[in-house]
Amino acid sequence: MLRQNANDLLAFLAVARERSFTKAAAKLGVSQSALSHTIRGLEARLGLRLLTRTTRSVSPTEAGQRLLEKIGPHFEEIEIELAALSDLRDTPAGNIRINAMDHALEYILWPVLKPFLAQYPDISVEVCCDYGFVDIAAQGFDAGVRLGEDVAQGMIATRIGADMRMLVVGSPEYFTDRTQPLTPRDLTDHACNNLRLPTNGGLYTWEFKKDQQSLNVRVSGQVTFNGVYQLLQAALDGFGLSYIPQDLVAPHIEAGRLVAVLDDWCAPFTGFHLYYPSRRQASPAFALFLEAVRYRG
Repeated sequence: MLRQNANDLLAFLAVARERSFTKAAAKLGVSQSALSHTIRGLEARLGLRLLTRTTRSVSPTEAGQRLLEKIGPHFEEIEIELAALSDLRDTPAGNIRINAMDHALEYILWPVLKPFLAQYPDISVEVCCDYGFVDIAAQGFDAGVRLGEDVAQGMIATRIGADMRMLVVGSPEYFTDRTQPLTPRDLTDHACNNLRLPTNGGLYTWEFKKDQQSLNVRVSGQVTFNGVYQLLQAALDGFGLSYIPQDLVAPHIEAGRLVAVLDDWCAPFTGFHLYYPSRRQASPAFALFLEAVRYRG
């Protein structure tokens, strides 16, 4: 019975975790029709409905949720133990999936990954760039990268970058006939480029701190983006002010393409951390990656 159901149970776990036949099929590398046929066969053999299907969603039934909670951790343990067998290889091997913002990928992860991948050719790394907060365990990621203050509770977090600062910048052309803001409140008189947050759909409120005073300012302007690189380009092209990480704008400030304002209000904050679920034993490939990316200040 177990031999017959093992692959079908893996298919069920994928659908139950993704809450989608489309996403689960893509993850498993099979067609949706084949996956649906597999689930129906498993349900028929068990004599139980495991998933509730509507035109818009898929969710586990009571029996499906019990199966997910009871067997899911065991399959995870099997995967971990199989990955641990690479300890017996001469060359470490394995797959690592990371969820991170594009900024973190370019400035933190990729400089580490280039020598890491060259050193361990049998380790594969997949990085999914995403500004939203995803459930990394449910989405099949080994780890995520976020600012330290944004790491979800219950996760193990390892610092991988120094403290950061955001800077308000605009092009010299933008300031040709405009007065530079002296306090964050002056931003209401300026065209500012907004960042749309994907998790809740709201606009990012610009946060400032000077001495013991903190100010949050809601800004407005002609353009809104959901990524910092687009905000950088908008500022370079003279479309108002953007609030961007300092490491992105520093070369442009030095070259005279951008002007930073409100510098004394832009306080440092906790930098990027790699976070991951607590597991009894991480795969050897992930352990090597974690050690390589760890911030040593």
